[in-house]
Amino acid sequence: MKQLDSIQKRLLAEIADLHSVPEGAFNIRANGESAARASTANIEIVPKPEGNGIDIRIAPNTKNESVHIPVVLTKTGLKEVVYNDFYIGENADVTIVAGCGIDNCGPKDAEHDGIHRFYVGKGARIRYVEKHYGSGDGSGKRILNPGTEVYMEENSTAEMEMVQIKGVDDTTRTTTAELAAGAKLVVRERLMTHGEQRAISVYVVHLNGKGASADVVSRSVARDRSFQKFDAKIVGSAPCSGHTECDSIIMDEGRILAVPGLEANHVDAALVHEAAIGKIAGEQLTKLMTLGLTEQEAEEQIINGFLS
Repeated sequence: MKQLDSIQKRLLAEIADLHSVPEGAFNIRANGESAARASTANIEIVPKPEGNGIDIRIAPNTKNESVHIPVVLTKTGLKEVVYNDFYIGENADVTIVAGCGIDNCGPKDAEHDGIHRFYVGKGARIRYVEKHYGSGDGSGKRILNPGTEVYMEENSTAEMEMVQIKGVDDTTRTTTAELAAGAKLVVRERLMTHGEQRAISVYVVHLNGKGASADVVSRSVARDRSFQKFDAKIVGSAPCSGHTECDSIIMDEGRILAVPGLEANHVDAALVHEAAIGKIAGEQLTKLMTLGLTEQEAEEQIINGFLS
């Protein structure tokens, strides 16, 4: 394992809650190179021959195991594209923790574009956690463009938690999914932007098999002069159920655009979308301020509760 400096260790703690070498399978990438890697009897991590990513193969019936694949960048001007492919065997049940942290203290932009493809076998279940975080006092931007592709076989389940709360200047998140019969997809996105930040989230989910279901929910806060766009489309081509929801708080001079989309190609496709954008209610602030909080402290309490 390569020695990580204090900044890289702090980033790992922020994005993956790692304070030491994790148990189980892991691949830690730092400044464009592999810093540490380990496989287990049931989870094999193999670098791609081109050197631009890894393949993660999880054996059928693997239970109660985890995979950590965090990325940290601390070099200004570094830009990379990484492709990671996950092959989850039938009836496996695993947790995958990803995410990227960028600390940019220089004048050039630092960028990580991670493309993750999931092939989820019949009856398998995954919990996927992806956190993004930015820090550093340089004038260069912290840019993250995650792409996620999910291919789900019959009766599989994917629960995905997408979190970006602080410090990322520009991001475009694109997620696509193809669900076979009985497959279930649950997405929970939590997002906060501030300053001049820009965040675009695009989801396209195809419900192709009988009994397939998707629930895509985003909660976000736009502060200062930041901009957000939530663009979610569910396509039902079989007897299925789909729900997409955007619930946002707008503050200061922030801007939010919600674009929910539904496409029903079958008479028994039950699809619903919801979107709500508004400011913090005055009575909420007043109630907390009567308990001794300042207006700013009350706002922070409300935002933390909203995004939790």
